[in-house]
Amino acid sequence: MVYQRFRLSVSLFLLSVFPLLSQEGNGAIEFNGYLSNMQSAMIPYWDGSWITDNTIHNRLNLKWYISESFRTNIEVRNRFIYGESIKTIPYYAKLINNEQGWFDLSTNLFKGKSYIFHSTIDRLWIDFSKGNLQVRAGRQRINWGQNMMWNPNDIFNAYSFFDFDYVEKPGSDALRIQYFTGVSSLAEAAVKVDHNNDITAAGLFRFNKWNYDIQLLGGMLNSEDYIAGIGWSGDIKGAGFRGEVTYFHPIKEFSDTSGFMILGISADYTFNNSIYLLAEFLYNGYDLSILNFSEFYFMPLSVKTLSFTDYSIGMQISYPFTPLFNGNLTVIYFPSMDAVFAGPTLDLSLKDNLSISLIAQYFNGKFTDQKEDLGFGFIRLKWNF
Repeated sequence: MVYQRFRLSVSLFLLSVFPLLSQEGNGAIEFNGYLSNMQSAMIPYWDGSWITDNTIHNRLNLKWYISESFRTNIEVRNRFIYGESIKTIPYYAKLINNEQGWFDLSTNLFKGKSYIFHSTIDRLWIDFSKGNLQVRAGRQRINWGQNMMWNPNDIFNAYSFFDFDYVEKPGSDALRIQYFTGVSSLAEAAVKVDHNNDITAAGLFRFNKWNYDIQLLGGMLNSEDYIAGIGWSGDIKGAGFRGEVTYFHPIKEFSDTSGFMILGISADYTFNNSIYLLAEFLYNGYDLSILNFSEFYFMPLSVKTLSFTDYSIGMQISYPFTPLFNGNLTVIYFPSMDAVFAGPTLDLSLKDNLSISLIAQYFNGKFTDQKEDLGFGFIRLKWNF
């Protein structure tokens, strides 16, 4: 714990002194972030006890352009959470401090029976660029996904679609090399190590053909599976058309037929009246056994566990009622268990850099013999600086 606090203190010190360095001519500095306050309620049963919490969420982003070829970046995520979840959910402190990276850059700085102050460094990298070559080392996000909701090609940084308050999404402790072979083509290779010392290593080649951006990838996932995949992004008569397919085959059972596939296809369109529609389909051949939706909601995900059923169908509609007021509705249907998720959102811009959001999430379905009717409600005030 002493080491973790020392590490965080050093990080905060660097955030404070780098702007001073920039004043002495050592390179340009970009500094920004946000501060939000969110009240939430988890409703396991509509006629039962509601579990209420409050989260004060702060983010600090600092990027230093050291020279024409070198730049570095550090980003810190701080959350002060207090309420009933900490008292009622077993091992909540361990759950929120579930570090997945090779470096332990997360800690619960303070905690009590009803509060936790958690801090994590989720970006910490140095980048070198020269001509068509770019090399980045450290904690970073490697995004190979094409779709909007589920990304079977996103083998390095799978994330939960339901975690709307983490817009930056998680990063990986990795080395990434990119070589741009043309205006719309590149070859890249990346390798990451996680908290279990498991290795994910893969290569990707992206090119443009028939007015589509197409990518081919292959490698190894978490020292467990060989993977091969393809993704594309283009349009059909003005409607976006995207897709991702990844095949997984266990390394230890390479000679048998135990492999499986994950497939995601999406289409989206913006009408002249600014209504935006998105439809997305996911097939997941990986068998994920969970007891209830709550377990899936809070668990750390991988690319193999994008959904808890074999088929998922998602629909999303959004509309800007005014330039400052936007509405969004997401509905996901899980046919094999006759379950549904609904998530309406309203966003209102109060002034420059200040907004308020109302978010609801509702799930209804049946796991084995147990029916689950679960709801979440959130109200968030957010200031960007």
